[in-house]
Amino acid sequence: MRFWTSSTVSCMLLFAFLKLPAQEKYELNSGWQCRNVEGVKATGQQISVPGYALTGWTPATVPGTVLTTLLNNKQVPDPLYGMNNEKIPDIYHTGREHYTYWFVKDFTENAPAGDAQIWLHFRGVNDGCDIFLNGHRLTKDTHYGAYLRQVYNITPWLAKNGQNRLAAIVYPPQFPGNPNGGQGGDGTIAKNVGPQYTAGWDWIQPMRDRNTGIWDKVTIERTGAVRIKDPHVITRVPGVRQAQGPQSPAIVQVAAGLENATAKSITGTLRYKIGGETVTKQVTLAPHSTTTVHMPDLTLKQPALWWPAGYGEQHLYSLQLEFLNKGKADDKQDVEVGIREIQTYWNNHTRSREVAVNGQKIFIKGGNWITSDAMFRFSKERYDAEVRFHRDMNLNLIRIWGGSLTERPEFFEACDKYGLLVFQDFWISGDCNGRWQDPQKKDDQWTRRQYPDNHALFLESVADQVKLIRNYPSLAFWCGGNEITPPADIFAAMKDTIIPSLDGTRYFFDYSNSDSMSYNSIGGNGDGPYGIQPIAHFWNERTFPFNSEVGSVGTGDYESLARFLPAENLVPPDPQTGKTDAVWNYHKYIPYNNAIDPYGKTSDLREWANKAQLVNYDQYRALMEGFSAHMWDWYTGVIIWKTQNPWTALRGQMYDYYLDPNACLYGTRKGAAPLHVMYNPTDGMVMAVNNTFRYARDLMLELKTYDMQGHDSLLTQLFVEAGPATVQKFMPVKPMLDKLSAQQGVFFVLRLLNTHQQVVDENIYWLPDANGNYSGLQQLATANVSVKAVKAGNDSIRVTISNPAGGPVAFFNRISLVDAQHQQRILPVFYDDNYVSVLPGEQKTITITGAAISAAPGAEIEVYGHNVKRQYIHF
Repeated sequence: MRFWTSSTVSCMLLFAFLKLPAQEKYELNSGWQCRNVEGVKATGQQISVPGYALTGWTPATVPGTVLTTLLNNKQVPDPLYGMNNEKIPDIYHTGREHYTYWFVKDFTENAPAGDAQIWLHFRGVNDGCDIFLNGHRLTKDTHYGAYLRQVYNITPWLAKNGQNRLAAIVYPPQFPGNPNGGQGGDGTIAKNVGPQYTAGWDWIQPMRDRNTGIWDKVTIERTGAVRIKDPHVITRVPGVRQAQGPQSPAIVQVAAGLENATAKSITGTLRYKIGGETVTKQVTLAPHSTTTVHMPDLTLKQPALWWPAGYGEQHLYSLQLEFLNKGKADDKQDVEVGIREIQTYWNNHTRSREVAVNGQKIFIKGGNWITSDAMFRFSKERYDAEVRFHRDMNLNLIRIWGGSLTERPEFFEACDKYGLLVFQDFWISGDCNGRWQDPQKKDDQWTRRQYPDNHALFLESVADQVKLIRNYPSLAFWCGGNEITPPADIFAAMKDTIIPSLDGTRYFFDYSNSDSMSYNSIGGNGDGPYGIQPIAHFWNERTFPFNSEVGSVGTGDYESLARFLPAENLVPPDPQTGKTDAVWNYHKYIPYNNAIDPYGKTSDLREWANKAQLVNYDQYRALMEGFSAHMWDWYTGVIIWKTQNPWTALRGQMYDYYLDPNACLYGTRKGAAPLHVMYNPTDGMVMAVNNTFRYARDLMLELKTYDMQGHDSLLTQLFVEAGPATVQKFMPVKPMLDKLSAQQGVFFVLRLLNTHQQVVDENIYWLPDANGNYSGLQQLATANVSVKAVKAGNDSIRVTISNPAGGPVAFFNRISLVDAQHQQRILPVFYDDNYVSVLPGEQKTITITGAAISAAPGAEIEVYGHNVKRQYIHF
């Protein structure tokens, strides 16, 4: 496998960034040194003097955790592979000193002239730290809080010769918790204000250092006397809008904090520009003060609006904000703005929350997200790839689960770009914070209900993070926590004071499955079900009307499994008992139960994993179709648990940790298509869902079957239509299908064709025989397809699979871009469809895109299917 990580692209981008003239901000992201606290006897004041010798220190990864640094220095094995994580000492057993480290960075920055100022920013340190510069302590008291940003005016402490040294000692969370196998271990990880999953969960093993480290960016910023702080942009879009055509005006409201770092009063002008318009306001700032300035409202004519994916374009404006002091800019900030307004209503019919954007109701199709990487190894490129995968699944929302973090600005930039609304939980979970009685928890429910220990720090962190991400148009909702509210005093302050005063434009859900989101009239916890379900269950079993967590399996194929399972563990679950070995269990395998058996039992892992992809596709297509079939009747939305893994787990993912998609992604993509024809397997009803704002008229509905030999039978065709945001039922066909599939099963092909006879939507089901087995698939003859691939651009390839007439359906073909030398997949790249079936006498073209294509000369295309032999095609 060739995995194009962020490093190459980041270096190129950083080089270009560094060459910009009059650079005002730059990252301290290389050249760090570190050492465990036990090997350092000097004080922070001594270490931070540039002349102090760093003998015995090792290169450090910043941003990054201690465990990342140890891994990069080959001092620990890769915790994502096999059971290597068991070989790494856990902080609960070693004590906190084992992961307490000093970090040092030398950098060049001259003391500025006049009233100019130099600022040091830490965007995230877990959990505590003391910071020193050139022999001076910057932190008055030890800083705590994994999420809380830090800013220091370092102007007085810069060295006269411009050669400076920054030193920080980073302390692990005070309560790392016992990783005893419980959700969040023994639960005491939640006594901190930080991520809870690091003590382990049912989809991840514990992170041995609990993600201690300078895990987010460290930045130097140059300004004049006045610094712009936490600008706030609100857009108002009154009325009901269309995604195309002329627009009525929208309102832009801007405010910003201005910090005067000098001992004198300053009068100047705050100014911003957007869409060719300029707004100014003269202000006077008192010495050593911070003032929030509210600008006059701007009426923006003919605005280009931002819409969620599937409903319209994601137009973005650059708002250029600056403070002018005597005609010169003291500080500038560019804010990316999407002109949109999000509304919510209570749907009395479904008894759940309904979402609207720009006045148009949106059926929520969402995915649950933990974090991009379990060890906090973040990059703009990885965020972009993961969010793009969610867009490619035809989803329109990502929920950030509460046991993790407030996602980074780079994540929100990707969501803005691809049109994914974001549902942001705060850092509370029902498991650790006392919703349920749990013998694995150290403290009782009453005690856990008051976690974290420092309520003031939690609230300070909430306020800070709201300011960090409130301007992103993709951010749609705040949520008090996962499956439970925070303690009463925290909850009241968040809901009644902090969120209204610092944002005031987004709905606040009390907790992720609260009645304010989805009224629970059927009992249970308001989530689920999880794991393998009978296909009919998704269609016919009514669940919560806006389900925040419902999902199934997610094991990858053989190539995916081989990346993190040792060779001796590359064996499938026992075909008789379903049991797996210790390594599969360690990586949190969810049993497929008997779902693979109808395709035929096997003891070969490659064959087993390919059959698992059939199950994956069917499960997630049915999930999305079942919820869509009851849109606005039973449901106003659904959020899949879960759509990604930050670790090498064997469950709940549409692509693996290495960004290799599996059939879950394409089953979801198919079932969640905006305009989609589908089949209810229970009552046999053929229907279409139109999840757009446009009226779908003059569509030909074509229903065909193909037997295992490739003979087709036209059941019917008729012109149909479907109004915006509706589900349209057409006809039941179950008696015909039951008869045709009784002996060997059958392929059922549903198509919508436009007036040019072009396929608007195609949906191919493989139906079992009368005994519920796929006996015909087990005997399917080989399809002799031909495959062609052509380069369509520097980052684009078109692959065409042609299946000659007179043979069987070329069923369930996986297309991959691979390295020609080793025939390993190049990741990440993006397929506009995959696991495709090609009917006899037809062809399909799949487009592959992604930056990795241009960086992979000599690559080739790999194609194989259920009855298509593996082949490699040069292009």
